[in-house]
Amino acid sequence: MDGRRESLWRAIVTVPGVPGTSQWARAVCGVSVELLPGIDAAALTLRASLRAQDMLGASDEWAGQLDGQQYTLGEGPGVDAFASGEPELVTDIRTAEARWPWFCDAALAMGARAVYAFPLRIGGVRLGTLDLYRHQIGGFTPSMMADAMIVAVVISQALMQEVTRAEEAGQAWLRPVGSYHDVNVATGMLAALLRISLDDAFLRLRGRAFTTDRPLVEVAKEVLEKKIDVDELY
Repeated sequence: MDGRRESLWRAIVTVPGVPGTSQWARAVCGVSVELLPGIDAAALTLRASLRAQDMLGASDEWAGQLDGQQYTLGEGPGVDAFASGEPELVTDIRTAEARWPWFCDAALAMGARAVYAFPLRIGGVRLGTLDLYRHQIGGFTPSMMADAMIVAVVISQALMQEVTRAEEAGQAWLRPVGSYHDVNVATGMLAALLRISLDDAFLRLRGRAFTTDRPLVEVAKEVLEKKIDVDELY
């Protein structure tokens, strides 16, 4: 292992905390921003499907909001990187408007100009994505790409090792994270009350978030607090 790769590896594996916790994820995102030149913010999100995901942490509120937009809208580079298992490198968000029209509009309005999404995976097991954001247009040099891939691999290894440790100890891994857990609970509640599938219930939550221009997690919380009549979610 050369000096640069070893320094990247050590910087991630020595992050304090238990892999998969929000404290650890925030620290990992902060280190990633420090390690990768030109990157302004990072977010770490676990994904299982469009409906099932949890943002573990972000380097700052801006990155968290951008990843939240991908969740609310159901599209974006992180969504596609997880689905394909390959990085999505968007050097100029304006050029990707045909692929992700809603996300690109939201990201541009929030001041993002470039985004790079790296899948977190070990072999065929996909865990989520590391999403990197920039305020300025710009691409990756080969060395920057190699560095980002190393960071994503080390994060994936740390998460998988914690999964294995928890399973061997008979422990639950990755308790639901904050407001994203609210979305899962609200989806299940809607499905039961309206006698529809979980996917249909989730689409109704997402539709309400989209039409009211609010984060999906906020709509879910209002459903749980009974501030929204579920019969209105058609």
